[in-house]
Amino acid sequence: MNLAPYLEVFRSPRVAAVLFLGFASGLPLALSSGTLQAWMTVAGVDIKTIGLFSLVGLPYTIKFLWAPVMDRYAPGFLGRRRGWIALSQLVLIGVIAVMGAMDPTRSPLALALLALGLALASASQDIVFDAYRTDVLKEAERGLGAAVSVLGYRIAMLVSGALALILSDHIGWRNTYWLMAGLMGIGLIATLLAPEPDQQVRPPRTLGEAVVGPLEEFFARPEAIVLLLLIVLYKLGDAFAGSLTTAFLIRGLGFTPTDVGAINKGLGLFATIFGALFGGGLMVRLGLYRALLIFGVLQAVSNLAFMLLAWAGRSYGLMVLAVAFENISGGMGTAAFVALLMALCDQRFSATQYALLSALAAIGRVFVGPPSGLLVDAAGWVWFFFCTFLVALPGLILLSRLRHRVEALEHARA
Repeated sequence: MNLAPYLEVFRSPRVAAVLFLGFASGLPLALSSGTLQAWMTVAGVDIKTIGLFSLVGLPYTIKFLWAPVMDRYAPGFLGRRRGWIALSQLVLIGVIAVMGAMDPTRSPLALALLALGLALASASQDIVFDAYRTDVLKEAERGLGAAVSVLGYRIAMLVSGALALILSDHIGWRNTYWLMAGLMGIGLIATLLAPEPDQQVRPPRTLGEAVVGPLEEFFARPEAIVLLLLIVLYKLGDAFAGSLTTAFLIRGLGFTPTDVGAINKGLGLFATIFGALFGGGLMVRLGLYRALLIFGVLQAVSNLAFMLLAWAGRSYGLMVLAVAFENISGGMGTAAFVALLMALCDQRFSATQYALLSALAAIGRVFVGPPSGLLVDAAGWVWFFFCTFLVALPGLILLSRLRHRVEALEHARA
């Protein structure tokens, strides 16, 4: 077996840059959500105020609205993508440091405004990081690049989530937030050292072109609507099953929260990371279409593992098997899916197109919750997981129909 292609991809400075920038992308999220919520709870802020703070996450869902600005304009240093990333990171470092100096009980409004600023800067960093990753990675690197960005992102979420909560008991919230601000420096150094894309393209000439151009370019392609439908459907079965997994394990089978935390969350996290890295490495040999198909089939079949668990009842062995299988295959599918989104973007408009495509992909995750509960109530857990398997099939059928289109994407920027 020739390992040279794998080793060459792993040695790529572009893949290394994406790993560290993935870390920088994931670090701020918890600092304006879960970790901030814990800080306010410990400080004694009333629950109504804490509930309102959930609104500061809105920029993450509407970030495509200002993505055209980042396609059209460049800060004037470090290039069109790295310049915006560095600017976002400098703002993040400053905002996180100032948040650490705040007292949640004395100035909740000021803290809310800072948290909103943090979310805006973080969402902006995400926009340009996705565009940079799309522009800089070569065709053979997309799968592994997607995987290592997931790895960096998940590690960062552990650092700013679980580790930050532990540290707060020992060094206090102020020092914890200041430490997180310092860790953002890892991303800034990575940005300064990251390579520029090999292919330099002309950005949109006007803001109007940056807004309209991404849509015109995409819908001028053959089967554009069908490609958008594939984006919605490909991970839908996975999202459908995952919407009630925790409730199923606790209420449906009677596992304890400790069991679920250790196996579904802990083991599941490591299985997802392993799956993403393993899948990204396999894509070097398989190519985009075959990876999407094989990993998509595994995603669908993994839902049947939960169906088997629901039928068998409370079994730790089957629980570990189902959780590991589902998260490994889900991680593999995510690596291939992110590679697909990157392949679909035109470098002139990659910030806007990736933001729009990823928002479209999230639609399924948003709307599967209500029908999931109704289906479980009407048919039970066994039939629920069988239905999630069926929901995954239309995406695979559509993918097979689009084989020629996806294979053409593989070599568009090889």
